[in-house]
Amino acid sequence: MTEESGSGKSSRRRISPVLLLPPLLFALLAGMFLWGMGRESPDALPYAREGGPVPVLDLVPLAGKEPFGREDLTGPGVKLVNYWASWCAPCRVEHPSLLELQAEGIPIYGINYKDKPENGLAFLAELGDPFVKVAADPSGRNAIEWGLYGVPETYVIDGSGRVVLRFAGPITRRVLDETIRPAIARAAARSGE
Repeated sequence: MTEESGSGKSSRRRISPVLLLPPLLFALLAGMFLWGMGRESPDALPYAREGGPVPVLDLVPLAGKEPFGREDLTGPGVKLVNYWASWCAPCRVEHPSLLELQAEGIPIYGINYKDKPENGLAFLAELGDPFVKVAADPSGRNAIEWGLYGVPETYVIDGSGRVVLRFAGPITRRVLDETIRPAIARAAARSGE
């Protein structure tokens, strides 16, 4: 004997619209992520000041170091501005790259961010001082003007005092070769150097 299921009528189940909601939301989110990854550089953080003038500088001298102001960044030649701190582990990682750029004659202006002066000075004494001039931003107010995401962060400035590039993160060998050096070349070309 065979057993029949049901009463001979085909039973059809209706799918609740609520059950369709999670797959639709997933598809929507996946589409948004794919669209975002299609950008030229999905890891790059947007920076509104790129191409614009160097922001205002209201810095505090770091004991025994020559401070700098906006006028130092608007003269001829390509310059770098580097935000750093002694408590920042990635700042230690990038430090050899800064020393290399210094040895090549690239002037780097350092801004010690939310750090104790004695700790900042000890950091430079231990690892070497790549900066032509260095000052401090103990309250972080200046960093707001620059649009700082965090330390380390480096800005490439052209001879007319315009920001060519802002790079958030440590300058590794790859970043130095693929991002910073090309930005320095662009800044030099803009300045006619």
